[in-house]
Amino acid sequence: MSFSLIIQLVVLLGAIAAGARAGGVGMGLWGGVGLVILVFLFNAVPGSIPGEVLLIILAVIMAASAMEAAGGIEYLVRIAAAIIRKSPRHVTIIAPVVAYVFTFLAGTGHIFYPLLPVIYEVAMKGRVRPERPIAVSTIASQQAITASPVSAATAALIALLGAKGIGLVQILMICVPSTLLGVIVAALVQTRVGVELDEDPEYRRRVAAGELAEEKSSPDDAAAPLAPRAGLSAWMFLAGVGLVVCCGLFPVLRRAGTAAQPVTVSMPMTIAIIMLGVAAMMVTFAGAAAGQIVKTKTCQAGITAVIGILGLAWLGDTFIDANSTTIIGGLSRMAEAYPVLFALGLFVTSMLLFSQAATTQTLMPLGIAVGISPAALAGMFPAVNGYFFIPTYGTLIAAVNFDRSGTTKIGKYVLNHSFMLPGLVSTVVAILTGLAIAKMFF
Repeated sequence: MSFSLIIQLVVLLGAIAAGARAGGVGMGLWGGVGLVILVFLFNAVPGSIPGEVLLIILAVIMAASAMEAAGGIEYLVRIAAAIIRKSPRHVTIIAPVVAYVFTFLAGTGHIFYPLLPVIYEVAMKGRVRPERPIAVSTIASQQAITASPVSAATAALIALLGAKGIGLVQILMICVPSTLLGVIVAALVQTRVGVELDEDPEYRRRVAAGELAEEKSSPDDAAAPLAPRAGLSAWMFLAGVGLVVCCGLFPVLRRAGTAAQPVTVSMPMTIAIIMLGVAAMMVTFAGAAAGQIVKTKTCQAGITAVIGILGLAWLGDTFIDANSTTIIGGLSRMAEAYPVLFALGLFVTSMLLFSQAATTQTLMPLGIAVGISPAALAGMFPAVNGYFFIPTYGTLIAAVNFDRSGTTKIGKYVLNHSFMLPGLVSTVVAILTGLAIAKMFF
């Protein structure tokens, strides 16, 4: 390993660390700083801009943001809340499955935030330790991102693996059962976590101190009225998701050109076309105000992801291209002997980047380059859900704050937090199951 490579690696890791510390668009901006150093000080040739990935993500963001602007996300949240409330005693099993399904359909984890107070309320009503359903449901909403056909992370993987024979359908066949099984196993484990609510010392202290008021359910009819066409926007979005899946299942639907020169439109372009069209239909027929779309939380988070991918993925590609002989040669031998170590690399990188999409776009090209089979890479895809490990991500902090009983917590030693066990269980089960499916069927 040359001195120049070591310095460039330090620049890469330093940019990632500084970006992670800055948070938000800072990840992408620090990727740009790293590019300045590699290109102008080390004369590295800039790598390829991940344009196709950014195209898909922007199109999906527009559709999801239009749905939020029209009230569609709130509509879906109320359906989810009604399902969770039906069986308070089984909330630890029902809540994570509902969180998984709704994130899977929406393609964004933002649908999970409004579910947190509902899960807490139902757990308290059923006298279930709130930590159990809250922690595993938080993890479930992350796992579903790597199975959703319209998430930014899946879009990045489709763009990378599509040319290698693993498209949307194959990714769903591997990732949906593996991540769902991981969530269910984690939920079953979670039913045994901690003492019962009435025996928890922190809960009893808060009750004795008068810090915890009696929980009262809010009747659904007391909620603010939905926008007039909120339901229509949600069903339009879900119809778009269904059409995307159908186009993946039946390539004939993507046929273009003339009879003499037929062309099959790629799945990344197909997703972008459908989602832009769906967003336009919501503006026209579902009352989504075009000016409000860019102000939604979904749009803001999506743009943050785009900037992060642009900076960090571009930096990573530039670094790898500049040192391809040394890096790919060494990692190829390691991958041949211990391919599962690549999954560990994905996990650790996601801990730093706090983005499944950015992790996918940054490291998956390396997995392809070192010779790991595309199906195996799809099996390892859930490894990009590692940002629960260090409990600083928004959903984790929100989950801790919504649990007023004090059972969901970040421990004294930081890493001994409520999300560690369900996060590790679901991720390990999902990776092992995904690799098994990939080996057996692809």
